[in-house]
Amino acid sequence: MRIVGGSLRGRRFDPPKNFGARPTTDFAKEGLFDVLSNYFDFEELTVLDLFSGTGSISLEFASRGARHIDAVEKIYAHQKFIKDSALRLGVTSISVIRQDVFSFISRSTCRYGLIFADPPYDMEGINTLPELILSKDLLDEDGWLVVEHSDRYSFSGLKQLIDHRRYGSVNFSFFRKNI
Repeated sequence: MRIVGGSLRGRRFDPPKNFGARPTTDFAKEGLFDVLSNYFDFEELTVLDLFSGTGSISLEFASRGARHIDAVEKIYAHQKFIKDSALRLGVTSISVIRQDVFSFISRSTCRYGLIFADPPYDMEGINTLPELILSKDLLDEDGWLVVEHSDRYSFSGLKQLIDHRRYGSVNFSFFRKNI
């Protein structure tokens, strides 16, 4: 895997072969960050990366100068990989939190400019995740939520949905807290 943009562009960080996370493809990351760069000044942004997996999205935000990133991952091996990758790449803006995402959502008092959620595609309850996150006070006033998901899900019925993009088999649904 590689970082596709920013100051660390081209740097590689490869998880072990038996790593259980499904990383977002480079093609999809490029598309996602092309969209986000039109709406956000990354250097002013605080990010929450839920279901962090490999840390790929957190590292992309860090590479683009995000002020701070909280990466939430419950699996120890994944959390350790993210920490080790950030250390090896000299990234200090990422805090890795080993916790269940739903527990974190229910207890967090922090607010973010952008929340990115990439749950396992086969996880029960993905269809309720946007409403759950948006119902908490986790986003800044003009904050966005981005959910990565398979094409089995459509969030077109939610009033906070502002955009949907598809990059191969990867789908991103974009939500704004206040519309």
